[in-house]
Amino acid sequence: MPDMNDKVALITGASSGIGRATAHVFAARGAKVVLAARREDELMALAAEIREHGAEASYVVTDVAEARDVEQMVTHAIDAYGRIDYAVNNAGIEGRFSGIAEMPVQEWDRVIGINLRGVFLCLQHQARAMLAGGHGGAIVNVGSVNSFLGFAGGAAYATSKHGLIGLTTSVSAELASQGIRVNLVCPGIVDTPMHRRLREDIGDAIYDDVVLPRVHTKRAGQPQEIAGSIVFLCSDEASYITGTTLTPDGGLTLTI
Repeated sequence: MPDMNDKVALITGASSGIGRATAHVFAARGAKVVLAARREDELMALAAEIREHGAEASYVVTDVAEARDVEQMVTHAIDAYGRIDYAVNNAGIEGRFSGIAEMPVQEWDRVIGINLRGVFLCLQHQARAMLAGGHGGAIVNVGSVNSFLGFAGGAAYATSKHGLIGLTTSVSAELASQGIRVNLVCPGIVDTPMHRRLREDIGDAIYDDVVLPRVHTKRAGQPQEIAGSIVFLCSDEASYITGTTLTPDGGLTLTI
């Protein structure tokens, strides 16, 4: 497997779950990693853990819904390592599920602000940095199977994830000729803190009898399995892949 020595990977939502696992996979392949999230204690601990394994890591506290934070995040990466080769836009929230008639406008704005506007802001500043660097790059946005599937009570979440398809394909069409690839990964059920909250909300009975049977593998994925897909799309092994959607979901979206 080709290494990523001297490359720099920026990961949002890096403090837990898929983002944390992705940071470890990049570091194991030799990349320097820049960790971004809102929880400083977890970022600090993860950076120390990566350094203990002999890799380089830096972190920056970031709320991706805030344009100034995103600009400072990218500036931090350039100041720390001089370049950005890979960017993973993983930060996201599930929000509070509710019927459309009862949903507070503030909740809609919060979910869209982090999950969709946040990715737009990250793409904008990451693209500027990669274009200025002149060496191209690869960006992976992280969606969900709810980028294709809606569900009752999930209007804000599903809309935010559906929007990533149009955002990804449009930015890919714009940047590919300049050496920057942009792809989307849409995980299914993955054993993360978010997944555990959702399972608690819907109850074990519905999860075991309705949700899990739709998954061909009959199990939740592990964060490192999704991280492998993300790092692959960033790597030179995926040099002819851009504007596409990869769906590591155990077959969930293929079940009628």
